[in-house]
Amino acid sequence: MASPKNEGFLTEEQRETLRIAAQNAELLSSSPRSTSQTGIHELHAKGKGGGGGRSPVAGARLVRRTHSGKLVRVKKDGAGGKGTWGQLLDSGPDSYIDPNDPNYDSGEEPYQLQGATVLNPVHDYKKSIVTIIEEYFSTGDVELATTELRDLDSDEHHHLFVKKLVSMAMDRHDKEKEMASVLLSALYANVISSAQISHGFFMLLESVDDLTLDILDAVDVLALFLARAVVDEILPPAFLTRAKKMLPESSKSLCVIQTAEKSYLSAPHHAEFVEQKWGGTTYITVEEVKKKIAVLLREYVENGDTAEACRCIRELGVSFFHHEVVKRALILAVEIQTAEPLILKLLKKASEEFLISPSQMAKGFSRVSESLDDLSLDVPAAKVFFENIVNKAISDRWLDPSFCKSSGTDDEKRDEGYDKSRKYKEAVVDIIREYFLSDDIPELIRSLEDLAAPEYNPIFIKKLITLAMDRKKREKEMASVLLSALSMEIISRDDVVNGFIMLLKSAEDTALDILDASNELALFLARAVIDDVLAPLNLEEINSKLPKNCRGRETVWMARSLVSARHAGERLLRCWGGGTGWAVEDAKDKIIKLLEEYESGGDIGEACQCIRDLAMPFFIHEVVKKALVMAMEKKNDRLLDLLQVCFSEGLITIYQMTKGFSRVKEGLDDIALDIPNAQIKFQFYLEHARQHGWLLPTF
Repeated sequence: MASPKNEGFLTEEQRETLRIAAQNAELLSSSPRSTSQTGIHELHAKGKGGGGGRSPVAGARLVRRTHSGKLVRVKKDGAGGKGTWGQLLDSGPDSYIDPNDPNYDSGEEPYQLQGATVLNPVHDYKKSIVTIIEEYFSTGDVELATTELRDLDSDEHHHLFVKKLVSMAMDRHDKEKEMASVLLSALYANVISSAQISHGFFMLLESVDDLTLDILDAVDVLALFLARAVVDEILPPAFLTRAKKMLPESSKSLCVIQTAEKSYLSAPHHAEFVEQKWGGTTYITVEEVKKKIAVLLREYVENGDTAEACRCIRELGVSFFHHEVVKRALILAVEIQTAEPLILKLLKKASEEFLISPSQMAKGFSRVSESLDDLSLDVPAAKVFFENIVNKAISDRWLDPSFCKSSGTDDEKRDEGYDKSRKYKEAVVDIIREYFLSDDIPELIRSLEDLAAPEYNPIFIKKLITLAMDRKKREKEMASVLLSALSMEIISRDDVVNGFIMLLKSAEDTALDILDASNELALFLARAVIDDVLAPLNLEEINSKLPKNCRGRETVWMARSLVSARHAGERLLRCWGGGTGWAVEDAKDKIIKLLEEYESGGDIGEACQCIRDLAMPFFIHEVVKKALVMAMEKKNDRLLDLLQVCFSEGLITIYQMTKGFSRVKEGLDDIALDIPNAQIKFQFYLEHARQHGWLLPTF
């Protein structure tokens, strides 16, 4: 038994056995794969030089090759020290490495390859966008596609989406091509940056040689996509010039650019031509839907096949317009009494199968109820027939009983206030239609003043925009210009806010007749902000006054996005195709020039003549605003003399003067960043204006 002093050590006999085993292991491992002759000789030489006569075997034992192929130095005799097993367990062919060994080296472990899943975010992104694009082509839901793309949270890869969307649309019908252009325009700045769109189109140009293998007219189609992107202002015209310099001369991509420039962007009225090339709209028109409804109802009355009629209604794909089916079916039942049982059977089945929702059913009945007076001219007993149908529908439980309560408003309709409102609506519709024909703003102002009903101004705004939305871009531009002219002249900012609230609350009803009403309303709202008819904070005010589940809230959010986008002013002034929007921009430049000339010593008579030559009486408030700001900046109160003369001669009305001062007051915080004493100067100008009677007493 070992003494306490030597406890934990091996006996002399065991030590000798270990020593012999270690020497044998070193001799057995001296193969070409273990230690190279060069390495051994070098170590042997070093051992000679510094070891004081150590034997070759002893020098060689100081190195060994690990499993990884490295030469490492080991302790003499292979012993690992106190409490270790030395090299004994490493000496045989069946030996293994013990991780619990104090001399354990992880580098000596044999390599083991383990399989692991390699993440490829680009591959996953490409798979996801294909699904989004396919779903968008099926549904046409821009908002859904926008939300799904934003949820991918991969902004750095959106150029791939641009490329994939266009390349997939190129191999489809004109409808999908138009849808792709509409989606890109909707995503621009809000989800996809200008740089990403440019990058995506450049990748398309680079791959046009491959695209032509599958799409024979790829050059022309891609050229049209490029031209459409330029017209929609999601690609700058300079992109074409830059791309030509970066692409190889022998590539077909140069043909694409030349086609876009010469065939599409250089043609007269090229914007309208390009926009209408694929049909101009991604949606079926209201008139087409009405015609299809009329045809399917006539066929149903002839053959009585309820299942076939329901299938046709379902294939229309316009669930929001099913009230038109109800209305036309009911009118048919009133006009042709023999068709009433079939019509009731169809409507009951459509309700039971949830093909026509309760709200759409009630709306259809309401529309017929409202037109009963006209219907009675052709069918004298129309009211009696309709009441019988209502009673049967309620008893069969496919019409909400509350319909009778909501329609029983004859007493309310006889109210004097209602009559006045109805007459006002009829009058302003005629006034607005006349304005769209004549473009005569002063005449319209006189007509509104003759009505003497300022409390109905919000109704006028609602009617103006509603009528404009159902017309061409010219009328939409005229409506925006008219709003700017009437603002502060006749209509207050509160009137404008209340008018838009009325519009947004009835957005769902408006969409029944104008399918793209939400986008159109967003453009009108954003344009009103750009034209200073509304302040940006008014959008928050409008949003707060809308019901929580109102569709109008989405429209307000879209308007905020349009206003906050890059170059929003330029884009929104041209949102209806330019026209007066650009005239306003030109007028601003002319106003600045005439004020600068007058401020530097020009003639006051000439300045007044220049203001007359603008021929924009509704925009003279811009002269007031620019004159006040320039007077602050140049410290030249001579500009007040110009305002006094213009006011005296009637060039600037009290309404335009008040609006100009109001705009400066609203922007004082921003003006003060460049003109520190702007607040003091404005108060001085304000007192001066009040003393000379320039402003409305309410200001």
